[in-house]
Amino acid sequence: MSKGNNQKIKLSILSRIMLDKTDEDHGLTMPQIMTELERYDISAERKSIYSDFQDMTESLGIEIIKEKIGRETYYSVGQREFELAEVKLLIDAIQSSKFITEKKSRTLIKKIKGFVSEYQAKQLQRQVYINDRVKTMNESVYYNVDEIHAAINSNNKIRFKYYKWDINKELVPKHEDEYTIVSPWALVWDDENYYMVAFDDIDRRIKHYRVDKMMHIDIRDEKREGKELFKDFDMARYTNSTFGMYGGELKKVRIEFPNDMCGVFIDRFGKDVTIRPASKGRSIVSVEVAVSPAFFGWVFSLGSAVKVSGPNSVVEEMRSYGQEIMNNYN
Repeated sequence: MSKGNNQKIKLSILSRIMLDKTDEDHGLTMPQIMTELERYDISAERKSIYSDFQDMTESLGIEIIKEKIGRETYYSVGQREFELAEVKLLIDAIQSSKFITEKKSRTLIKKIKGFVSEYQAKQLQRQVYINDRVKTMNESVYYNVDEIHAAINSNNKIRFKYYKWDINKELVPKHEDEYTIVSPWALVWDDENYYMVAFDDIDRRIKHYRVDKMMHIDIRDEKREGKELFKDFDMARYTNSTFGMYGGELKKVRIEFPNDMCGVFIDRFGKDVTIRPASKGRSIVSVEVAVSPAFFGWVFSLGSAVKVSGPNSVVEEMRSYGQEIMNNYN
């Protein structure tokens, strides 16, 4: 690019220099700023740079701070759109998310690091390699979410193929070559996975699907069904009730536990859950849950002091499930 053309985009380049190379702990002197501009074949006088600083503040919302240190005057970007702590939080969320592939995680993190200075970006480097979390291997999940949102916004059904892992660690169609057709109504991020909550056209009820196991999504011309079911649908209640988002019949269940474990149930079901006193030092809670092996496993994980006390049908289901587990160790 010629020198003349670069002069035309001086404000843009100056903004990028200040955003990349300054922060609350690092500034540039006027001679250093001029040197940085010269790297782009841009010549500038102090007076024009002062004017550019004013334009950056008024037009771009980039505030330039002036600070006198000894004999030198330093200039730096003040408050940014994202604080360093906020950027760290975003990176941690991306790193810990199982539904975002390793490749996509690195791409997103690289983009997010553009919100901070190059000095602050070095502090973020440690977070890029903090662990080897299990990541989905379905690169299309990132775009699946966008496609589902588009279907919800346009009020259309979708069709897709649902996959599962086989013994050879390969994703294979769950129903051979058949497509599943549903009316999508919401996307839920639960237990570090993305789920689509939808109305199933065939079974005529609400179901959910792991987005990273959905492939070949196609938006249909047909309008969605199930509006009445979702009119007063409590998504938080549904998520809390379906442990690990595994299917199961929703039932009202009573669970008895020691008083010092009340926090476990508040964390799981929310502060609005009703807790009543039971025997001495114990309480009981009545909650609606999806009765499934995932629910039984959660109760077992809480130890022998916690037990399902009703209804009798669920108590019997849990006893049978526990006996099946015990039979594996006979």
